[in-house]
Amino acid sequence: MAQWVYWLDMAGVIVFALSGVILACRSRMDPFGMLVLAAMTGIGGGTLRDLVLGVRPVFWVGDPAYLWVILATVGLSILGFHYIHRLSRIFLPVADAFGLALFTVIGTHKALSLEAPGVVAVLMGLLTGVAGGMMRDVLARRVPMVLRQEIYATAAIAGGVVLVVLEALGAPLPLSVAASLVTTLGLRLSAIHWGLALPVFAWVTIPPPAPPPGETNDAASPPGPPRRPKARVKLIPPERSRRRRRSS
Repeated sequence: MAQWVYWLDMAGVIVFALSGVILACRSRMDPFGMLVLAAMTGIGGGTLRDLVLGVRPVFWVGDPAYLWVILATVGLSILGFHYIHRLSRIFLPVADAFGLALFTVIGTHKALSLEAPGVVAVLMGLLTGVAGGMMRDVLARRVPMVLRQEIYATAAIAGGVVLVVLEALGAPLPLSVAASLVTTLGLRLSAIHWGLALPVFAWVTIPPPAPPPGETNDAASPPGPPRRPKARVKLIPPERSRRRRRSS
């Protein structure tokens, strides 16, 4: 099973590196920028995970095959640039979803193999899954996917929790890995397809209530202090939040 985990990790590096290449093409970067974006996306999250867990050396330092895989991905992408440039807009978030699911499993499993507590393992899976994509989006001057309204980090947390719970119950490792992959990927692809999102908190202004009809017509009564609008924090459903964002 360790060999399978290794190849899953390598597949995640390829998928995430490809998503970096696609974004670099759309951002009109040169081949070096493409390589930087692919490397940051492919190994950035795992590097931060190993540094936090105190793993020495970092995984790609001990096994340079990861770097060669990124170089090969970028090289093949340059050769097939015209095909990549014609990919639909939906391909990038779908490729990112697959990378998120793979890296969530890898990060959680590695933390558990180092005997980290369950909550730490879930956070390491989240860090492995989202950190590389955040670096990619920041370098490309885009809002990171993890900060958008669609379900993203929540999917990684759910997949990590599934893996930790099944491992604690003594389930076979292949079953735990498969269940975690399906959970993360299913939630993320569902969010992409149906636009699923969590409610958001927003600072809203509530206008003052209208005065009663008799109060406005009574000229003898002295005028009272003007009613001021009140500011409140409200929980806005995703549909209303999206409509407000489009109108602004």
